[in-house]
Amino acid sequence: MKILYGTTNPAKLLYMREQLSGLDIELICLKDIEGEIPEVRETGDTPLENAKLKARAYYKAFGIPVFSCDSGLYFDSLPQYSPKVHVRNIGGKCLTDDEMIEYYGGLAAKHGDIVARYRNAICFVMDEQHVYTDFSDDLSGNPFLLTAVPHPKRIEGFPLDSISKYIENGEYCYDCDDPNPVDQLNGFARFFGEVLKKHKKEFI
Repeated sequence: MKILYGTTNPAKLLYMREQLSGLDIELICLKDIEGEIPEVRETGDTPLENAKLKARAYYKAFGIPVFSCDSGLYFDSLPQYSPKVHVRNIGGKCLTDDEMIEYYGGLAAKHGDIVARYRNAICFVMDEQHVYTDFSDDLSGNPFLLTAVPHPKRIEGFPLDSISKYIENGEYCYDCDDPNPVDQLNGFARFFGEVLKKHKKEFI
């Protein structure tokens, strides 16, 4: 079963393939498909609104089952600075990976380690009649810390991982056995498992 993941980010594709490895799903991304990729303006106020905008646009462009995800970053300890859905866009500028580390690390340097949390949403368009969305807690992450000094290890596409620490022990995520402190439950597998159970049919 083949499904288009509405992203060009190789790190996000790899992560999602790992999350869905127990399901009979073959994921491809926008770089794997022919045709012009539509530019989608993410004008939503929440991760779910943006996920819907992207998924519907990609389905309209390519006509195959497609899903999109969107995330918002929320600061429990510094709510007035929460970027929410504008994690990369600060002051009207789209930040590079290095600029994101500099900006968020700078906030932590000024205010102390920041207690942060990602909230994630998904929209899956199977066809015109079947559109599924989710913004549940098990798609979201546990609280973690954003700190000022970055870890030397970096993964392209996930810049904030290098300044992320566990709340419990203050260790960098890259120095722990479990490298991702923000994961909670595998809500993506739960979501697709429920959808595929409802619709047992071949995907394009």
